[in-house]
Formats: sequence, C-alpha cells, structure tokens
Amino acid sequence: MTTAAPISSRALDHPARAEIRLEGVLHALSDPMRLRVVRQLARDGAGLDGLSCSQIDLPVTKSTSTHHFRVLRESGVIQQIYRGTAKLNGLRRDDLDALFPGLLDSVLAAARTQAERTAAP
Repeated sequence: MTTAAPISSRALDHPARAEIRLEGVLHALSDPMRLRVVRQLARDGAGLDGLSCSQIDLPVTKSTSTHHFRVLRESGVIQQIYRGTAKLNGLRRDDLDALFPGLLDSVLAAARTQAERTAAP
C-alpha cells in the first residue's frame, strides 16, 4: 500500500495514488489546522525534502499535531519520510492534481482569500 517507500526501518504507510479518495482528501482539508499545514507546505515545502514537523508551527499539543499529520498522510494529501530522526513532509501535489485537477489550487486560493478577508485591519 505504500508509494515510494523511503529507505528506513521506520517507513510509513501511504495510500497508492489509485487508493486516494475525494471524500478523504476533503475531510483532511476541512480542519483549520490541517489546512494550515497544507498551506505552509504549498508555500515553503516545495523543495525535494519538504518540511520537518517541527518547521510547521501549530498552536496545538504535540499529540494533536501528530494526529493532524497522520490524517493528512492517510488521506493521501501529504507524504512523510524519515531522514535521520526528522520526519519530513511534502504535498502529494502530482497525485492530487492528476486525480482531482484544480482541487488543491482552488482550496489554497480560497484559504488565502479567507485569511485576507478575516485578517485584522
């Protein structure tokens, strides 16, 4: 069930592209903290390795943060790999764009618009 498995004894399960479901992706993106993660990955995590969990600042406990990353990974929105002791996160943009063309860009644009609209003057 894993896609490109990292070379690690701590490989994480990810759904294959064909297993990613629209309802799972929409559920994952419906939470404000998870959407915050996706927005930051889209903005700052475009490099080969992505961002470590500690580089993504969430105002929640570590266990809650872990839960949010797990939901994003299991829905197919992100891919996580271990590099040493760090868990790196990257958007599965290619998979999401192939399965649901325009969805990720539309959600990110809507989230940006909402953030601008609700920002304090």
